[in-house]
Amino acid sequence: MMMGVRGLFLLLPVFLLGLTIPSMAKYIAELQVSFNNAEERHLQSEGFKKISVDLNKGARGKYIYLWYKRGSVPITKVQVSFHDVMTVGLLDAGYTKINKDLNAGAGGSYLYLWFFKGSGEFNTPIVDITVIADAGNEAVMFGFGWERVACDLNRESGGNWIHIWLKREAPTYICDVTATDSFWLDHDLFRSGYIRVDEDTNRCARGAYVFIWYRQTTDPKKALKDLQVSISDSQYQEYQRQHHLLVNVNLNKGAGGPREYLWYKKEGSNNPIKAITLLLNKKVVADYDGRAGVTVIRKDLNEGNWGRLEYLCFYQ
Repeated sequence: MMMGVRGLFLLLPVFLLGLTIPSMAKYIAELQVSFNNAEERHLQSEGFKKISVDLNKGARGKYIYLWYKRGSVPITKVQVSFHDVMTVGLLDAGYTKINKDLNAGAGGSYLYLWFFKGSGEFNTPIVDITVIADAGNEAVMFGFGWERVACDLNRESGGNWIHIWLKREAPTYICDVTATDSFWLDHDLFRSGYIRVDEDTNRCARGAYVFIWYRQTTDPKKALKDLQVSISDSQYQEYQRQHHLLVNVNLNKGAGGPREYLWYKKEGSNNPIKAITLLLNKKVVADYDGRAGVTVIRKDLNEGNWGRLEYLCFYQ
């Protein structure tokens, strides 16, 4: 006997129980920032979730919180700007700006958060986001698949060291690095899928604005295997002999001190590089360097000038 239409509909829920139905809301799809209770209530009513870490913690500014909403179209890039000229390339490349100063009421740099929704090899969806305001607890995050947005959200305002951390849908690997000493190439690099390490390697050194950039892939075969920094002629020659490839931008440009360069290698090690960031907090250097998989390149990017101590580090 043939089953009627009504019978088919009765069996349909049972049949569906055996299927894996993809979630349409697993991605981080929107970001927002609140400054007061009224804004918090509005964001809650719009379905946003609050990350309960004050982005001004320890700096005596406004109580500022980051909010996110899940959805089917993922955010794939998150950047921070702290200077007007940093915004031009972001706007041209189609990034969305959250027009609220993350240092409001605390002094310091004018900080703004940006996000981008892209596709293709260099845009892996973000599935989780958090904020850490206790720098001593940071290093372990790399081992759980998180990546760190380099800019301190209390930049130049004192207070806690605060960083946004992102987790992606799949493991990613650093496949390209470059550097810039002006803003002319920002549009092209953002359009090509690069992420800017949002801290100037000449921080407080009165030189050019110099930034390191990288691209990510989910293919470990394309990953970089080593990063190095040269701060002397002998080190420059050593990395040449070792067949490292040069990023031909002086990380110390215009600031005095020695010429400093970034080097990379795609062969040699079996351990692909998964994440890179900059460390400016002296207190966490030993904690980072002692963690399995984390390498701190202990060569100050502001060697020989009056800038802030900065170390490049990477996770394998």
